[in-house]
Amino acid sequence: MNIIKESLLTEEEARKYKLSLRECILGDKRFYTHVAAVVIPIVVQNTLTNIVGLLDNVMVGQVGTIPMSAVAIVNQLFFVLYLAMWGATAGAGIYTTQFFGKGDYEGVRTTIRFKSIILSIIFFAAFIIFVFGGNALVELYISADTSAYDREQTLMYARQYMLIMIPGLIPFFFTNIVATTMREAGKTVLPMKASIAAMIINFILNALLIFGLFCFPKMGVAGAAVATSISRLAELMIIIIGALRKRKDYAFFAGTIKDFKLPFADAKAIFMKSVPLLFNEFFWALSQAVLLQCYSVRGIAVIAAMNICNTISQIFNDAYLSLGTSASIICGQQLGAGKLVEARRSAWRMAVISVTSCLVLGSILFIIAPVIPHLYNTEDEIRQMATVFIRVLALCMPFFAFSNAAYFIIRSGGRVFVTMLFDGVFAWGVSVPVAFVLANFTGLSAINIYACVCLAEFAKSIAGFILVKSSIWVKNLVRGET
Repeated sequence: MNIIKESLLTEEEARKYKLSLRECILGDKRFYTHVAAVVIPIVVQNTLTNIVGLLDNVMVGQVGTIPMSAVAIVNQLFFVLYLAMWGATAGAGIYTTQFFGKGDYEGVRTTIRFKSIILSIIFFAAFIIFVFGGNALVELYISADTSAYDREQTLMYARQYMLIMIPGLIPFFFTNIVATTMREAGKTVLPMKASIAAMIINFILNALLIFGLFCFPKMGVAGAAVATSISRLAELMIIIIGALRKRKDYAFFAGTIKDFKLPFADAKAIFMKSVPLLFNEFFWALSQAVLLQCYSVRGIAVIAAMNICNTISQIFNDAYLSLGTSASIICGQQLGAGKLVEARRSAWRMAVISVTSCLVLGSILFIIAPVIPHLYNTEDEIRQMATVFIRVLALCMPFFAFSNAAYFIIRSGGRVFVTMLFDGVFAWGVSVPVAFVLANFTGLSAINIYACVCLAEFAKSIAGFILVKSSIWVKNLVRGET
């Protein structure tokens, strides 16, 4: 049985190993080589995924504004599910990185089993909610002044898309279990290759099934859902086959299913870390859904404009999101190996890289913002609104980058309650109230409301800086004998 014990960097050690400004900002060649090996495959995978998502979105947008809005609403609801899934497995992921850093493969297998159980529970809960309560959830996003015909069409397209997407959650969940474990172990290339192949399949099937090319049926919104579900199954099969062909590289998977046991002590420890993260991710994702609902009070056109903004932002946000994930992997492995001071040094360097990258990417996004909405077959009003949304986002990207880096750094040491306060509680304590009050009790436009919500991220960045600097996150969670 794995004995999970925690080891902290004491205040005396923190003072003794106080880092210089240069150490916090600049790393050596070895550090950047390690970062590149972890980050580049994740960035490539996420960027290509979101590019295909953009093309998918543009294709659906060619069908019309109402189908595009319906798909955007459903994807926002699924986003809540995805983040709940991610949060439920994130607690196990903290231990995966530290177990791998320690060289404890049985510990890694324990986290895989935990992920399998928790995601099975989440899938069945999601199935019931979406099948029986899907229409009621979609109706929350349809403003009161929407015509009866537009309301009926929105519900019809949303229901159609949702029911086809649900079966695709099964391979998606299994892929999440396997691929996240690979990434947490620093094995990022195979998940990248599988994702690229799946994206190509998704893009081709989108073109064939949405528009009915080359004698394929013209399915519209339903075709987009079918293409996504098939591509997810293909991604899972590629990852499994790739892992089986290189068993030595993925030795930590061996015996996971055959000897399916979950030591109570370890399961309890992982569960206690997972629950706060599950609630955090669920409530943070729910807050994003509520924010969209607040913006939608200003009309269905706002949803279409926000959909354009969110789709392109996902591509540009990949840099800091991937760097945040990489920071948790690098810092987590160093903490598990007992290299506490190195973990602190790496944390600051990753934060600096993240912010710097977003200063560059945010500037590019701000410049090209007017061009992006013209990819969509929609009204000029929506295009103009989307352009301003994108520019507001571009200006705030450096704040988002630092907050994201701080979140993952704090999480790498298992400070899950602190991350919950920092992330989910902030969203519901600051962002949602600001949006709700401005949307319902003022005459401000959706653009101004969105700008106020984004600017609140500055306060979150300050809090993140204080938390990272305090070193309360510098903890070895897996110190002990196996």
